[in-house]
Amino acid sequence: MELSTAMVDKVRAFFDSRFADAVIKEDNFRHQQSFYIKPNRLLDICQALLDDGELDVRYLSDITSLDWLNHEQEKDGRFEVVYNLYSISNRYRFFIKVPLPEEQPTVQSLTGLWAGANWLEREVFDLMGIHFDGHPNLTKILTPDDLEGHPLRKDFPLTWEVPAFSWNKDEPPEVIR
Repeated sequence: MELSTAMVDKVRAFFDSRFADAVIKEDNFRHQQSFYIKPNRLLDICQALLDDGELDVRYLSDITSLDWLNHEQEKDGRFEVVYNLYSISNRYRFFIKVPLPEEQPTVQSLTGLWAGANWLEREVFDLMGIHFDGHPNLTKILTPDDLEGHPLRKDFPLTWEVPAFSWNKDEPPEVIR
C-alpha cells in the first residue's frame, strides 16, 4: 500500500508546526509513517491530534511495546511504546513511538483521551512492565497475580512451569512434554 503523499505531508506539517521540539525523528519504513517523540509530550500531542479537524485522528487502533535489550537500538532507550493511530475519514494510519529508559519506564496514560487505551495499556504493563501514569486501574490482565516479572521482556527467564490460575489453583500442574 502506497503512502498518501498528501497525508504524509499534512501529518509532518502538524508535527513540524506545533511539536517540532518534541519530535526526535521521523521514519517512513515500508510505507508506514512514524514519529519518535519525547515521552513527556505524548499527552499534548495526542490531545492536539484529537482536536485537529483536518487530520481527524479519532481512533487509537493499538498500543504495543518493544524491548531493545542487546540490540543497537537500545542506545535510544531499552523500551519503546508504539501507538497505532488512524484517521477514519482520511483513511490514514501512522505511528507515534516513544523511547523509554530501562530504569522506571513510564509514560502518561491516554485513557482520558481514548477509553480503549485502558486495556491496551494494562496489557503492555502486564507483559512488559511499562507504567502508565494516570491510568485508572493499572493491574494485570493476562498473567497470574503472583507471577513476578514481565514475560515479554527479553531477560525474563524461560521456564516450563504451567502457571496456576485461580480456576485451577488447587489442582496439580500438568506435565508439559
